[in-house]
Amino acid sequence: MAQCTLGFIGFGNMAQAMAKGFLQHGNGEGLQLCACAKRWEKLQQTTGALGVVPCQSAQEVVDRSQVVILAVKPHLIEEVLAPLGESLGGKILLCVAAGWPYARLEQALPAGVHHLSLMPNTPVSVGEGVVLLEEEHSLTPEELRQVQALLGCLGTVETVSTQQLSIAGTLAGCGPAYAAMFLEALGDAGVLHGLPRDLSYRLAAQMLAGTGKLQLETGEHPGRLKDAVCSPGGTTIVGVAELERRNFRGAVISAIDAVQHKGK
Repeated sequence: MAQCTLGFIGFGNMAQAMAKGFLQHGNGEGLQLCACAKRWEKLQQTTGALGVVPCQSAQEVVDRSQVVILAVKPHLIEEVLAPLGESLGGKILLCVAAGWPYARLEQALPAGVHHLSLMPNTPVSVGEGVVLLEEEHSLTPEELRQVQALLGCLGTVETVSTQQLSIAGTLAGCGPAYAAMFLEALGDAGVLHGLPRDLSYRLAAQMLAGTGKLQLETGEHPGRLKDAVCSPGGTTIVGVAELERRNFRGAVISAIDAVQHKGK
């Protein structure tokens, strides 16, 4: 049985995004990925398109891989882990399921399994994502360095405490949806005033990407970046004032707050 660099148990949208990022932006030559999923026909299609080896079961993924990424729905974690048992020994297990931090996963695993919970977002597929690592884990220092190097090709890797994992995950994980809504709205506004839709989207997308990179590279407060575009009595401040009247910033904060209070 051919060995893989890493294997996915579950191959939904997030796992596929990570696989694309590894394959397109990974530094290692001969990077080989494998994956299993409930629906075999669909798995064959998705893995075939990416060049990932399809596996018939979670056990086959574990047997083939040194690094195993657990990417099933949160409510299926215990069901999937139960039959794997001691075969996870000597492996590095990375869990991307929301609501499964170190302490909870530790209770569901056999003693001695080395594991780390993490939260990636969808832009990992193009190497520009955010990958949050939980501060508490059971990896050795060398294993942690190996994982950080592996994940580094997906974008920015940040370590946060267990207490911060939820809000950091909401910000980075839900944020792409909110950013995409803003991008779509900007595109619609461009179309409203005569721009072709594809051009309108390209301009909006590059503006968002460029503004994000500008803040990351300069470390400037976002308010200063906004002020730099707002000339006294100019056009930009007119739009800023309208966004303020429409409670733009308050709506964004309320969206994050609503996610954090979901189910409470």
